[in-house]
This record gives sequence, structure tokens and C-alpha cells, in this order.
Amino acid sequence: MYRGLDYYNYDNNNYNIPSFISKDESDMYDPYNGFIRGNMYKSLYNTYKVDAYNLNPSNNKKSLELYIDALCFACNDIKLYLDIYPNDKKMIDIFYNYNKDLEKLKDEYNDKYGPIISSDVKNSIPWSWDNNPWPWEN
Repeated sequence: MYRGLDYYNYDNNNYNIPSFISKDESDMYDPYNGFIRGNMYKSLYNTYKVDAYNLNPSNNKKSLELYIDALCFACNDIKLYLDIYPNDKKMIDIFYNYNKDLEKLKDEYNDKYGPIISSDVKNSIPWSWDNNPWPWEN
């Protein structure tokens, strides 16, 4: 029977894995800061001892791409938390709010610059997936 990670004591192992993730929203980074640190949780970030590098997009398109990436990262990191704590309503609400923001940004990007992924292509003729420059062509 699976008992969840909180059942086991990770404090005395050699993996440096904290045994507790705060369920307090103040312990979380916003999506951008979590993205550049590789972790949404402040209490877990210190264990990595990595300096975050601020990203400075050069135009609106790259800004949208950065914040789409950041929100994707935040949603994925929160999903991992929810795998362990599926009844945490506060985190579920945060996840859905970030997911709504992500969908809005993706729609804005799709309207201005074309689809990010092929499933974002609107029903159009001709097929519009390859109409825009590829990322390496910018």
C-alpha cells in the first residue's frame, strides 16, 4: 500500500531531500522566479545552492514565450505536489489560476505570432502550422 512521501522520514538520509513542503502560499515563488530557479518552493530552493539567472527578453514575442514557459513550469511543479497531496484545495486553486493564465497567454501568442504547437492550429486552409518562421529563423 502506498502511504505517500510524508509517511517516510527523509530527514536522516543522504539525499538532502527535505521532509516537508510548506503548504503556505508565501513559501512559493511566483511562476517566473520559480522557473529561473527550477523550483516553485522557497524551502526547497536553498538545498540546490544555485544562483538564479534573470532572463531579459528582447521583444514582446520573446516575453510571451518566457512567461508561457514559466507558467508551464509552475503548473508542472504544482502537479507534482498534488500527486502527493491531492486534497490540498489551496494548491488546486493556485494550479487552476495559473492554468487559466497560461491559456490566456497562449491564446494571445497564437493570435499575434501563430501556433506554439501543432494542436493550437485553428481549422484553416491552407494548413497554417508551417506559415511562421521557425524558432531558429528569428
